Amino acid sequence: MRAAVLYGTVGAVLLSGVTAAPAAGGTTAVVGVEVAARRAAEEGIRFGKCPAKEGLPDGLRCGTVKVPLDYARPFGRQISLTVSRVEATGKGRVPRQGALVFNPGGPGGSGMYFPLIGFLPQWKRIAAAYDLVGYAPRGVGRSAPLSCQDPERLHQGPSPAPAHPSTAYKKQQIARAKAYALGCAQRAGSALRHYHSLNNARDLDVLRAALGEHRLTFMGASYGTYFGALYATLFPSRVRRMVFDSAVNPDPERIWYRNNLDQSSAFEGRWADFRRWVAKHHKVYRLGNTGQKVLRSYERAAARLAARPAGGKVGPGQLQSTFLQAAYYDDYWPQRALALSAYLRGDAKPLIQLAGPYPEAAVEQENANAVYTAVECNDGPWPTDFRVWDRDNTRLARTAPFETWDNVWTNLPCAYWPAPRQRPLDVRTGPGELPPTLILAAERDAAAPYEGAIALHRRLWGSVLVTERDAGSHGVAGGPNTCVNAYLEAYLLEGRAPDGRAACAGRPEPKPASARSASTPSTQRPATVAAAPAAGLPAPLAGRG
Repeated sequence: MRAAVLYGTVGAVLLSGVTAAPAAGGTTAVVGVEVAARRAAEEGIRFGKCPAKEGLPDGLRCGTVKVPLDYARPFGRQISLTVSRVEATGKGRVPRQGALVFNPGGPGGSGMYFPLIGFLPQWKRIAAAYDLVGYAPRGVGRSAPLSCQDPERLHQGPSPAPAHPSTAYKKQQIARAKAYALGCAQRAGSALRHYHSLNNARDLDVLRAALGEHRLTFMGASYGTYFGALYATLFPSRVRRMVFDSAVNPDPERIWYRNNLDQSSAFEGRWADFRRWVAKHHKVYRLGNTGQKVLRSYERAAARLAARPAGGKVGPGQLQSTFLQAAYYDDYWPQRALALSAYLRGDAKPLIQLAGPYPEAAVEQENANAVYTAVECNDGPWPTDFRVWDRDNTRLARTAPFETWDNVWTNLPCAYWPAPRQRPLDVRTGPGELPPTLILAAERDAAAPYEGAIALHRRLWGSVLVTERDAGSHGVAGGPNTCVNAYLEAYLLEGRAPDGRAACAGRPEPKPASARSASTPSTQRPATVAAAPAAGLPAPLAGRG
């Protein structure tokens, strides 16, 4: 998911896409959801030992739920979504409150690992009251998986990352985008059109019914907030409680081209935050005592990698992807600064460990990329003339060069997408239609810019917005901020929420790591529930929500 800065009238005219159905999916889809939900309620989910392929520990139980590929044909082809669960512990005499269903975002993220979060101290009270339920949305993992290319093509060696690409480079990327879109169509066939956010919201209602829940308690992070908001709009009477963590902007006019422009702009601010932090710890990293000097150190490393990739594996593209992750999570700052510092002083091993390819994760990563592309391309209109992309992003890259063009190349297949598009639904509820919902947002989040949380708050009547001030980590629920966690617990456990808006002070900045304090760079995520790109894998691409 990305977002907007400059978008002119010409761009609006050239935005196009065949509309397969009205915004709400038409009466046939509504009936299809009712049919599928009744069927799921009767069948339930048979939880048992998780298949070895899932790689999940014994404490989790797994099952499947069937949903229609096409809700206009509820008795037609069915696909199975994989589901994981840890039952409520009941500790502390907390009343049981049913199932808490979670989606980590993406699109393309799997929530199968989510129930394990109940073992963390800050989640134990919630885990006592709720069955923690994760699932892999349609297309993800073993849930009717999508693929657009041979996974081995993901790791073909070092790549460039020009902030201001040449005409020749743009032509190469256009050819790659066309080939990728064609690969998606060839591999998925006619099913490709059915992988979109409206169907993700419909699947959520079928899952609710299969779990035996009359009303849904749901927590969505990042992109998960978008189809959670679609659910709230389509099925408001079936909502019990909803948490939107790091909300994306649901405005139909911003799905998804303009949102991606907004995201590119916001990443520049977070990139600057990271560089300021590194400069503040110049005595540790020796990369410069100002943000501008740190930037020059980074550019020096990129130039050196362009001439001679580290270990034959890490070029400027891999460097950029690795430091893009620092914009997602503050926890990543110390080790990335350490790796850059070591590389410029002749030790490439820490950088290779962070930025090198992960062949063992190629299948999962390719699948996540395919789902991301299919959902965003299917969800709404995109410019079909590259001149629009070129104009808007050339302007944006003058002030926000760090992520802009990488974002373009990630999403460019949508310009040449062969499947029909949906018309984005206008997310909006009126007085009394929806129970109070909780929106959590960090003020300087780049992956889901703060304006999106404000927009969602305005659109969902009775919602509450809790802001983590002067912070930018993507995903704030269950993290180190005790103030945010107190609001989360009060809402989920007691249904209490402040009126309108509230704020929490930001979390402390990370402490610097030196070569003495850490022998190897960490690639682990912080313990929040918002998912970074590719379902917790090292982020190869920008633009995940």
